[in-house]
Order: sequence, then C-alpha cells, then structure tokens
Amino acid sequence: MQRLLLSFAAISGFLGVSLGAFAAHGLKHRIAAESLATWQTGVQYQMYHALALLAVGLLYQTQASKALKLSGLAFILGSFLFSGSLYALALGAPKALGAITPMGGLSFLVGWASLAVHALRR
Repeated sequence: MQRLLLSFAAISGFLGVSLGAFAAHGLKHRIAAESLATWQTGVQYQMYHALALLAVGLLYQTQASKALKLSGLAFILGSFLFSGSLYALALGAPKALGAITPMGGLSFLVGWASLAVHALRR
C-alpha cells in the first residue's frame, strides 16, 4: 500500500506541475480566462493533495491503519474526480460533467477526515 500511495503522490505532483505549465504556455491564449481559472483550480487542488498523499504514504510506513489507507485512497479518487472534471470542463466538456466535481470534493473531505481519525487514534 505504501508503494501505491507514494507512486500516486509522485505521479500526481508530476502531472500537476506539467498541467500547470501547459496552461501557462499552451492554453493561455486558446481558452477563455474563466476556463483558464477553472483549469488552475484543478491544478491547485491536485498539487495540494499530491503533497497530502505524500504525507500519508510516508506515515503509512510506520503507522499503517485502515483510516490512513482510506485517507490515501480518498485523496487519489478526489484528484481524479475533482481535478479531472475541472480539466475536462475547462476544455469544453458538457456542463453536466460538473456534477462530478462535488463528488471529488467529498472524496477530499473523506480523506482529510480519515487522516484526522488516524491521528486521534494514535
């Protein structure tokens, strides 16, 4: 599990930097300012949760627990749903896809709550 968490943290961080640079250099003059702001929100949340996932992966080495495992998996799912839907919306996906974004936000909240449960039980 630790390898999975750390691998996803590294991949998510790499993609966050790459997608942020792509927006700054490749999308800046191709999409509306509002869409660019949506894209940047996706990048910000992806980066925040890549770092959170890194911390969870490092904690898992010495403090493995069900709550910690749930936290990491929720951060991964949240990144896909929240940031992924924002990237798609910024590129012109149907607005109905926006219904997925809150599910990603809920996954992030589950991740943070599970991390708190883990910490409180230690």
